[in-house]
Amino acid sequence: MSNVAELFGSKVFNLATMKARLPKETYKSLLKTINDGTPLDPDIADVVANAMKDWAIENGCTHYTHWFQPMTGVTAEKHDAFIQPTDDGNVILEFSGKNLVMGEPDASSFPSGGLRATFEARGYTAWDPTSFAFIKDNSLCIPTSFLSYTGEVLDKKTPLLRSMEAISKEAKRVLKFFGKEPSKVVSYVGPEQEYFLISKELRAKRKDLVLTGRTLFGAMPAKGQELDDHYFGQIKEKISGFMKEVDEELWKLGVFNKTKHNEVAPAQHEVAPIYSTTNIATDHNQLTMEILKKVAGHHGLSCLLNEKPFEGINGSGKHNNWSIGTNDGENLLSPGKHPSENTQFLVFLAAVIKAVDEYAEILRLSVATAGNDHRLGANEAPPAVVSIYLGDQLTEVIESLKAGHDSSEKKGGVLETGVDSLPILYKDTTDRNRTSPFAFTGNRFEFRMPGSSQSIAGINIVINTIVAESLSQIADELEKADDPMTAAKEIAIDIFKKHDRIIFNGNGYSDEWIEEAARRGLPNLKTTVDALPYFKSEKSLKLFEKHGVFTRVETETRTDIMLEDYSKALHIEMLTMLQMAKQEILPACVKYTNSIVKGIKDKESIGISAPNEKAKAQMLTSYTEDLIAKIDNLEKISNNVPESEDVLEVATYYKDEVIAAMTELRAAADLLETVVAKEYWPFPTYTDLLYSI
Repeated sequence: MSNVAELFGSKVFNLATMKARLPKETYKSLLKTINDGTPLDPDIADVVANAMKDWAIENGCTHYTHWFQPMTGVTAEKHDAFIQPTDDGNVILEFSGKNLVMGEPDASSFPSGGLRATFEARGYTAWDPTSFAFIKDNSLCIPTSFLSYTGEVLDKKTPLLRSMEAISKEAKRVLKFFGKEPSKVVSYVGPEQEYFLISKELRAKRKDLVLTGRTLFGAMPAKGQELDDHYFGQIKEKISGFMKEVDEELWKLGVFNKTKHNEVAPAQHEVAPIYSTTNIATDHNQLTMEILKKVAGHHGLSCLLNEKPFEGINGSGKHNNWSIGTNDGENLLSPGKHPSENTQFLVFLAAVIKAVDEYAEILRLSVATAGNDHRLGANEAPPAVVSIYLGDQLTEVIESLKAGHDSSEKKGGVLETGVDSLPILYKDTTDRNRTSPFAFTGNRFEFRMPGSSQSIAGINIVINTIVAESLSQIADELEKADDPMTAAKEIAIDIFKKHDRIIFNGNGYSDEWIEEAARRGLPNLKTTVDALPYFKSEKSLKLFEKHGVFTRVETETRTDIMLEDYSKALHIEMLTMLQMAKQEILPACVKYTNSIVKGIKDKESIGISAPNEKAKAQMLTSYTEDLIAKIDNLEKISNNVPESEDVLEVATYYKDEVIAAMTELRAAADLLETVVAKEYWPFPTYTDLLYSI
């Protein structure tokens, strides 16, 4: 590894590179756009493009691409060479301001939810100067937005940028009453990324992992995660080599990769960056997922990002650590030494509490996917019920304010180790509630519901927008108040009183909490199909339209796209399951049973009785007959999928009928795996996959 300081950002056209390569006035103009959100000066595009091209070529680039994030949840890129022909039959290397600012990729095959006809191929990409260009695979990658020919948004970046502008606008309105006028308020995110690593060779032998990213069959191994010995355990040499290369590749791309460790489940790991602006953090997380997969192959490994690749052990999430602050460095969710006296903090805290309570359904649907449905509510992820954890100190502050008296402001104290040579440990005033969906962790909120394969764009679009709406309502009240400073604290206290049902500091895994949540009137949207219709409710449509994040049609079409994605994912899983059961598992079971029957006949031919072997053959035959019945049932259900244009009707069928039949087939196959000889089983087992490295 090179010197980390020299390595970091070496493949990024960042501020330091811009300052060194751009004329002073050009740099100042571009910096104002990046830092303050002022409109981009079109006159500087050619200068920036030429500097980018020279830098990229010096670093081995031959092509450039407008790198964008369509509604597939992954990234997309079309590469063009820098070459331009000359009259004498040679080439020169050119890259104009027009090439930088706008591209025209074919948009016909990307999800649009009916926003555009398939035959309308033209789409436009527009340079996002707030996110740095970078080099990947000898191409200059320019982060962009993606729009249709008629102007509808076809990507995740554009509405994310809109939501960032919305929260900036409303937060500035509130801050004005505290005597502060920052040029911009920024939302920040640090997304922790969980993933599994398994043998690349073994993955290739399982059709379910190849086609769906998760195992559709698999009996539990004799040892799972009961001992918790993998969590924070010693990192194996092969995994360590992988992690070191991941660090290097991410650091080159300017990703603030900070933490790496083993997670709870065998073969599970986590990587986490330092926070960045939400826009850049989203780009970086997409790159992180891409690098994890790419580098895994270099080490004979395969990286699984599915939320629940293995039944019966922990799935993988993506903890979205969200905060807001001014562009001059003030964190607006920092309580300070005396939070009960910090009115500004109380107002912004109240805005988040109000937002999460009033828009819990929309926050829940932001993490709704087929994969995440398997994870939420299990004992490694928060339940589907949205609640907020504040910790002892803030809860005490809020309860005291609601009661109308001063808070004692509980202090953290110290930890007594009983060993004189150890340093004094000062306790925080709040613990981390790992069962809470939305937990306050010192100066930010950790949203723990997102799934590991998700783009964080949609999640943060929702958080930014719902908090912007709360701040907007608070600003409206402050503007009408005779004494805004007195009113600000009263508004916060009123919000604490009206929305305290969303605050829960206990065990989110307990059945008692689910019952208590129902008594409080909190929604429990257990599946994607339950949650997604709320996206195009009138309440949601008005919210996104008011803040200019989505038009009505953009909100409605995104709902349809997500429901279609859900159905498509389950359709692929259903067909894969049928193929594996019919072509691999069933023949293996029959072959093994026949081998036992033949052995029995051979013994009986020489007068040896084998009653126990006969009983086993009968058991295997019974289990196999049940397997065939479950295959036939799923096949019948697969043939009756509604041919309807109503995406909700189709998705509901998959939820109610297909998943139930798949669960029954899996149970029959997994039972057989426990009794069929290993040499006959047609693909690697959980023991092979989880403990082979």
